[in-house]
Amino acid sequence: MDTYNERAQKQLNKWKEKMCKSPSILDKTSKEVQNKINKFLPEKYHQILTDGIKNMTRLVLVGSKYTTGEPYKDLLLIERDDFLKEKTKVYSKVAMLEGAGTGAGGILLGIVDFPLLLSIKIRFLYEIAAIYGFDTSDYRERLYILHIFQLAFSSKAKSKEVLIRLENWEDYVQSLPCDINAFDWRAFQQEYKDYIDLAKLLQLVPGIGAAVGAYVNTKFINKLSVTAMYAYHMRLLQGKV
Repeated sequence: MDTYNERAQKQLNKWKEKMCKSPSILDKTSKEVQNKINKFLPEKYHQILTDGIKNMTRLVLVGSKYTTGEPYKDLLLIERDDFLKEKTKVYSKVAMLEGAGTGAGGILLGIVDFPLLLSIKIRFLYEIAAIYGFDTSDYRERLYILHIFQLAFSSKAKSKEVLIRLENWEDYVQSLPCDINAFDWRAFQQEYKDYIDLAKLLQLVPGIGAAVGAYVNTKFINKLSVTAMYAYHMRLLQGKV
């Protein structure tokens, strides 16, 4: 019978294959539709979203706002995964309530939802890093968090690029600059914005915004949880299966 780690490695391999698939026709069409819709959205929408992502990314790099407790050591992978499942339930509920509340407020509160949801996601990633035993006081681990975020919420082409970098993370970190602000946050914010725009547009529609906000926010948290789990499995399972 396979051990838990062996099963986890097989699941990881399947997930990586899925991530490396070429963009579908639907992916390409969605991008074209999105570009057209963006032209009709108010400039305030674009500005708030861009500024929120930019400022949140800088806070992650500095690390002062989100630093969690000590990373969990000496846990089996199955224990870490079970711990993550419990945390995901908590953050899914928080994101659901936040999405429902802002969605019910129409376009103005719907706009506010973007930076609020981003903050929830980043805090969640810091918690996940600790669960899997990584110390976010090291700025390289905070960069890893941003790469996980990119992997979860980027286009197919960008996701494949990020995945390759994460697969070779230990080699990559050796070349990292001393200046943490060298991270390309402009590309990061644009990819995130492009990913979530279509999924969140209906949240701005009066009458259905609350239901859409709750549903979409929950889906985003679950996607982030799965992506982060596999991203840390890549590091923890090396040489242990």
